[in-house]
Amino acid sequence: MTSKSVSSNNYESYLEYNGKGRGLKSWIFSTDHKRIGLLYLITMLIFFAVGVTFGFLMRLELIAPGKTIMDPQTYNAIFTLHGIIMIFLFIIPGLPAVFGNFFLPILVGAKDVSFPRLNLLSWWLFLIGGLLAIISVFLPGGPADTGWTFYIPYSVRTSTNVFPALLAAFVLGFSSILTGLNFVTTIHRLRVPGMTWFKMPLFVWSLYSTAWIQVLATPIVGITLLLVILERAFGFGIFDPALGGDPVLYQHLFWIYSHPAVYIMIIPAMGVISEIIPVFAQRTIFGYKFIAFSSIAIALFGSLVWAHHMFTVGMSGTAMFVFSLLTFLVAIPSAIKVFNWVSTLYKGSIATDPPLLYALGFIFLFSIGGFTGLIQGALSVNMHIHDTSFIVAHFHYVMFGGTGFGIFAALHFWFPKMFGKKYNLQKAKYGFWTLFIGFNLLYFPLFVMGWLGMPRRYYDYLPEYHIYHLVSTIGSWILILGLIIMFGNFIYALLKGEKTSEVNPWGGETLEWHVPTPPPLENFDEIPTIETDPYQYVQNNSDNVLVKEAN
Repeated sequence: MTSKSVSSNNYESYLEYNGKGRGLKSWIFSTDHKRIGLLYLITMLIFFAVGVTFGFLMRLELIAPGKTIMDPQTYNAIFTLHGIIMIFLFIIPGLPAVFGNFFLPILVGAKDVSFPRLNLLSWWLFLIGGLLAIISVFLPGGPADTGWTFYIPYSVRTSTNVFPALLAAFVLGFSSILTGLNFVTTIHRLRVPGMTWFKMPLFVWSLYSTAWIQVLATPIVGITLLLVILERAFGFGIFDPALGGDPVLYQHLFWIYSHPAVYIMIIPAMGVISEIIPVFAQRTIFGYKFIAFSSIAIALFGSLVWAHHMFTVGMSGTAMFVFSLLTFLVAIPSAIKVFNWVSTLYKGSIATDPPLLYALGFIFLFSIGGFTGLIQGALSVNMHIHDTSFIVAHFHYVMFGGTGFGIFAALHFWFPKMFGKKYNLQKAKYGFWTLFIGFNLLYFPLFVMGWLGMPRRYYDYLPEYHIYHLVSTIGSWILILGLIIMFGNFIYALLKGEKTSEVNPWGGETLEWHVPTPPPLENFDEIPTIETDPYQYVQNNSDNVLVKEAN
């Protein structure tokens, strides 16, 4: 992607604040989209550390049958908080709120998002919602024990303090809606001259698709959680069967949002992979329009398949057939992306740097998650494996193996540009392989024992499942070691790493690789004009390698 030259600002000018104080105040009241993205990153990683700790404690409890380190009530509370934190505070905001905020305006050539103050408000809501979830641990009555889905009748009958968790999810929904509104408006109104729809980077396409889901689907779960709060407080008979309500109605309303939310999580990760693959293959992306339209198709079809979470609730045969068919159809646009990524790598000049390793790990793990999703879409099989640990394994292969590895890929890809520091490439590779091995040891045994009948969400289990739980728990230790290596490498780079002002360390073509490192306050001194497509790599026939087209 060629553009007019952009003059550079020094690092000190980037750190200057725009007039609302100094120190911490200059960050938490800043309307600079890059600072807001970094605020999201810091708070998200803190919540992630808490969520990982809860997951570690759960796996430690399951290392052997019977009580190990906690009682059943504590396990249920930790299980619930682990889910709330990982879904609402890490997976959903991880890519849109952090990297979308930081890079979307740069990628479309804007100085900021359309509504900077609304952007800051969305971070404050995110922080408040996260703190509400954490504070619930220390309030009288104990934290919620309903699971992160807040299923009826548990969430209206439990004696635990479920209000803070419900309110936290409600507030986090508003944060997500505001971010989506900002992104849709920014993409429509602030693209630079020459950037037509089909000259936008694919990460922008993914954020655009995600933003529409955030705007259209999130209000449904917000209203649903509000109804649960009202039912608990005033005894409304909407969901509680004891009051004449219908608990299945709650599941419909919850999954009408929560299945599209899966694509809020995964579509931006797919956008990141679509940015990394052509850079490290030094090859023009294969099937640009197919990848762009498949993001829209996933957002559309993903909003129509919610009831495949509910095949066992007693739906009609016709409804079950329709939702099963739609489940198979939604796999097609995802398969298109995988096919195009692999085709882009074919005969590319591949550099196996850490961002590409995480991208390849994403493709492998997400493909397993997607294939096992098709297995669940088959009605007869679903009846057998519904509510078993097979579902837990599938969910984590899609969410952590997909979105989680996508977040880690984005961190390794954009870290030098965001912070102006170099991390150790060799240690990053050690971290990847440790994390990859630990992930598969942790979650793959869940497929096996789930197929054999191990229920999910259970505090205890029969001795026949012990070996699988033991291997899984050992895998969790290896996975956490990989996380420590990865984040230790980043922290060391931030504190003692070599500074870099290198504009384009990976050889990318999109606009973020044409601004100074790190980007200045308003990104561009002179607004660029887009003259070419975003991925301009051509074949050099003389030496059979792929090189960037000269600007």
